[in-house]
Amino acid sequence: VQLQAYGGGLVQAGGSLRLSCAASGRIFSSAVMAWFRQAPGKEREFVALTRWSRDSTLYAGSVQGRFTISRDKAENTVYLQMNSLKPDDTGVYYCARGSQWATQRDEYVYWGQGTQVTVSS
Repeated sequence: VQLQAYGGGLVQAGGSLRLSCAASGRIFSSAVMAWFRQAPGKEREFVALTRWSRDSTLYAGSVQGRFTISRDKAENTVYLQMNSLKPDDTGVYYCARGSQWATQRDEYVYWGQGTQVTVSS
């Protein structure tokens, strides 16, 4: 399985971006797809996750109500819609695939290459 994340860019505070994560190969129905992010000098942190086969989602408190994770099974793609962006949302965003409903990055085996999101104040 390969994951490719894209859609990042430079946006002003209050703006929106939609990230995409295209997956190659079969994704089993039990899979969990997640987004993480890493700001300069900080550890990679959990942002959001969803089950591939169900509309179950979980968000970090810092993005709850502003970000929405979704998936298109026909396109084998997971999305992260980010609204009301803040400078603190700046970082490299990574998509990941695992098999556990977990927010710890160690639970995820497959990772995309990351896409840069920069929010200016």
